[in-house]
Amino acid sequence: MKQTNYHLFDFLDFDIDLKTDEALWKSCRPTTIQAKGGDIHITIPYQKQLLSNDMAADTTASREESVLILRQYTQGVLRVFTGLGAYELSDDSDMLQFDPSIRKMPLHVVEGDGEWLILDESNTRRALVNLKSPVLDYWSDLLPAPQEAPDITFWPDGKKAIRLSAYDHFSPPRYDALPLAYVVKEGNKERATLSFEVQPDEAFVGTGERFYKMDLSGHTFQLKNQDGQGVNNRRAYKNIPFFISSRMYGVFYHTSAHSKLSLADHSTRSVQFLSDQPMLDAFLIAGDTPESILKGYRSLTGFPSMPPLWSFGVWMSRMTYFSADEVTEICNRMRREKYPCDVIHLDTGWFKTDWLCEWKFNEERFPDPKGFIHQLKADGYRVSLWQLPYVAEDAEQINEARENNYIAPLTKVQQTDGSNFSALDYAGTIDLTYPPAVEWYKGLLKNLLDMGVACIKTDFGENIHMDAKYHGMSPALLNNLYALLYQKAAYEITKDVTGDGIVWARAGWAGCQRYPLHWGGDSAATWDGLAGSLKGGLHFGLSGFAFWSHDVPGFHSLPNFMNSPVADDLYVRWTQFGVFSSHIRYHGTSKREPWCYPAVADIVKKWWNLRYALLPYIMAQSEAATRSGYPLLRALIFHHVDDKLCWHIDDEYYFGDDFLVAPVMNSEGCRDIYLPEGKWVHFFTGEVYEGGQWLKNVTVPLDEMPVYVRYGAEIPMYPEVVQCTDEMDLKKQRLTPALSKGEGGGGSLYDTIMSILNK
Repeated sequence: MKQTNYHLFDFLDFDIDLKTDEALWKSCRPTTIQAKGGDIHITIPYQKQLLSNDMAADTTASREESVLILRQYTQGVLRVFTGLGAYELSDDSDMLQFDPSIRKMPLHVVEGDGEWLILDESNTRRALVNLKSPVLDYWSDLLPAPQEAPDITFWPDGKKAIRLSAYDHFSPPRYDALPLAYVVKEGNKERATLSFEVQPDEAFVGTGERFYKMDLSGHTFQLKNQDGQGVNNRRAYKNIPFFISSRMYGVFYHTSAHSKLSLADHSTRSVQFLSDQPMLDAFLIAGDTPESILKGYRSLTGFPSMPPLWSFGVWMSRMTYFSADEVTEICNRMRREKYPCDVIHLDTGWFKTDWLCEWKFNEERFPDPKGFIHQLKADGYRVSLWQLPYVAEDAEQINEARENNYIAPLTKVQQTDGSNFSALDYAGTIDLTYPPAVEWYKGLLKNLLDMGVACIKTDFGENIHMDAKYHGMSPALLNNLYALLYQKAAYEITKDVTGDGIVWARAGWAGCQRYPLHWGGDSAATWDGLAGSLKGGLHFGLSGFAFWSHDVPGFHSLPNFMNSPVADDLYVRWTQFGVFSSHIRYHGTSKREPWCYPAVADIVKKWWNLRYALLPYIMAQSEAATRSGYPLLRALIFHHVDDKLCWHIDDEYYFGDDFLVAPVMNSEGCRDIYLPEGKWVHFFTGEVYEGGQWLKNVTVPLDEMPVYVRYGAEIPMYPEVVQCTDEMDLKKQRLTPALSKGEGGGGSLYDTIMSILNK
């Protein structure tokens, strides 16, 4: 592959050797500034550049101007916006849902010697525009002189400095990053870039469900949702245009356009963002902790709602159950053998034809679906159903959907690349930008919810038909946003009919955290699938989402997709990870019921009983997560932001405030464990450890897991063995203190809980 000399051209997605009508327009020193309606408007000139490696100014082209708008909010949030002549600043967005705590704060400007200082009404600095030019001073005797870049520093909270990357170059005009710029193609502004300075030791987290190491510096990500097809690659079901820096600020890029984000990769001196939409709208969020930054982000895009109690119990599924008789037999056996369970999920096989989604039960295999569902409910089971947002050519609803424009008409014959729609012949995507189509889709779900169905699995939604005409926006802007519109519709009708706000979703974009809950997609039933799932969950929790799950013990087999057996130890270790996750669901391409693994079935039952005993703790932590910036499953940096080791640990996590969890992810049953600062009590042995140390080569019995509890923490637990949450009265919960073994006359916290359950 041919490479250009300077990485900026690579990042901006064009090749200087191609004979295309593309041109880069670089920002220059601001010319005017004024306060307007409490905002600050800064006039930024842009100069066309020659299509060459050195990017000197094209002096035959006149400069063009655009306004950069600064808007200050409470919660340490500063908005930086430029519409580049095509867009206006607006809060009218599906992604935005401002909390009442978010209020606009008027700004004013004080002009000084070679600078413009921007202050809020309490005279706290919020931005500084430097009009002096060290670049021009150096180049004053040299020709041609470069264009001076806008040199602006922002203080979203009045303390944390975030500076435009004005001087990321070898020598002008040889740039590695530009503070502001856009690309014109065939006469139209097509894409735009925004860059901020990076410190040498800066680390980054977030950006969605990212299957990467904890520190994301040195990577570039395509913010373009797609079927991840696993959890060990660059593809992502859930891209979120938001990151958190170890310098304690976050940036939310308010767009649904396909974008690219370089975190100190193309240049180690800059965070670079490139949007396929010629508009830049960035919310800079400062705070003292990751939690406070995430609370600021949720204050802009919405807080998670609280899922119902039953959803925190065990979900049982496989791909797939094919009849009411099969499901009833499994559910009856679950009760007979005393495995607690709350949800039975029917995947792709409840239709007339497997995978052919028509939102109707197969009448032969499910002859009385309403009676079937109500009988399961009487036995303590909720029913969850799989479906997707596409209509197939052979679906019963295809003519109705086409005649009423409920699916977006294709502008040409759909061509697939083998990754999006080749497995299933979908005629089109339900156009959720069209209100009549939204109501039609809700009606399809309402028919099922009225029967007693409790939850809809909003599978897929990462991709839409790109060769289609949608009512509300272009496919390029809709593709990422589609997950939000899809989950919102299913969530709303579910809550309207059942009273419970819940979906089971795979795709994600900014704002989707409002509609829990999400799971990690099609992981391999392998140790690396387990490790990849945890990495994704940690970054997802650092991207605004509170609730997240995964398929236990992985979705598909290897090397055979359907039929390779799942090892007993993997089944147990993944169960342990599931117990200490916000939600726990068994699912996969082969049987997942515990009695299919007889050698370890008793161990699994013990862990399920522990899960139900911990539900009062899980519920309390969940309630708190809906009001804060916390997820249930937390990277260590949430509680140890100053511990640099924690910015690199991706195989341990906090489960709520008080549990430190280190899953075993190998057949040897051995791992190293980092105990951060604090005093820790081993959950199973009651041994007390001082934090700030590594425990090396710790051997862990199969029926145990490395779980540590904050010394002295009081853990709410449920004191009775139950078969489902319908049997629980949370008023009966009791507190159990985490003390050393023998202290207070008790054993380990685990022993104490089990002795209470066995009374």
